[in-house]
Amino acid sequence: MKLASGHEVTPLEGEELARQERDWTGYTEGMVRLHPGSWVFPAPFTDYADRIYNFEVKPSDVMVVTWPKCGTTWVQEVVWTMRNNPNLDHPQAALPVNARVPFLEFDMLMRSKKLTPPGPDHPIMQGFNKLCPGKNPADGIFVQIGEATPAPRTLKSHLPLSLLPPALVNVGKVVYVARNPKDVVVSFCHHSRIFKNHNYVGSFEDFVKYFIDGDLVYGPYWQHVKEAWEKKDNPNVHFLFYEDLKENNIEELKRLDDFLGTKLTQEQLNNVARHTSFPQMKARDSVLGGGDMEAVFNMEIVNKDGGFFRKGEVGDWKGKYTPELEAKMDDWIKTRLSDLGIGFKYTL
Repeated sequence: MKLASGHEVTPLEGEELARQERDWTGYTEGMVRLHPGSWVFPAPFTDYADRIYNFEVKPSDVMVVTWPKCGTTWVQEVVWTMRNNPNLDHPQAALPVNARVPFLEFDMLMRSKKLTPPGPDHPIMQGFNKLCPGKNPADGIFVQIGEATPAPRTLKSHLPLSLLPPALVNVGKVVYVARNPKDVVVSFCHHSRIFKNHNYVGSFEDFVKYFIDGDLVYGPYWQHVKEAWEKKDNPNVHFLFYEDLKENNIEELKRLDDFLGTKLTQEQLNNVARHTSFPQMKARDSVLGGGDMEAVFNMEIVNKDGGFFRKGEVGDWKGKYTPELEAKMDDWIKTRLSDLGIGFKYTL
């Protein structure tokens, strides 16, 4: 099978599939790998890939793009607030951030048999029916919500740039967020354990191996970052580091303000900084918005180790790796990332 992006799709089979099915019990519809790039996805991605690739980009579009757990939710809230709510008075600000910023490929993760499909009274379906009357949800609830969202749209994706619309970096704008890989691994492992549609049941040691081998969903981290880093000088691409946004929040918000052309005052920038701080976002629960947590989360792990908003710290990886695992990560970083010339910050 070949996608509109030119990628060839190969189903995972044999021992490789068996390992995924053993450790990731939330991926219930099979797994595929895409070449070039060796991207790994749940098989339902192929049902939406061409629609996403052919998504019509508008000049006012801003898409937040990251590999998972690189500050996506934080930055999508920052961007939406800067563009729509700098005075903190927008009537839709209380909605979950994913209701305001469509997550284009989310349907592939909703197809897990570990989740109950949303019924007609579910907020997701109510939003879909309002924005997309007469449309078929089977064609992709979230990509169609993205298509129907009025301009100016703020959108979100974890897909690499090579699987996103080619016009994105020439017609719209991209805010790409990168985070140091040691913290990414720790955060994504926790995320994968608490969400039922991932339902990772393997060890942390095995998770590190999945990451190093490029076998996690969304594929090789280094390749994802590389595709964006190569476009960092494009005037429509803003490459942002999670650690810089934590360490120099107002300064980074000013740079983002310049890129977005939002022309915020200092008071408005202070509003954005306060409203999107980790404690305030955690208090608002801006992902689920008070939804049915037990339907989505493994509550035993949430109650023991924390939920979606856990710590949000730089350097949380310390003490999580054995010396052997840390050495493997250091070797991988040297092999895969040193050529890019990126000086990731591992502590502040």
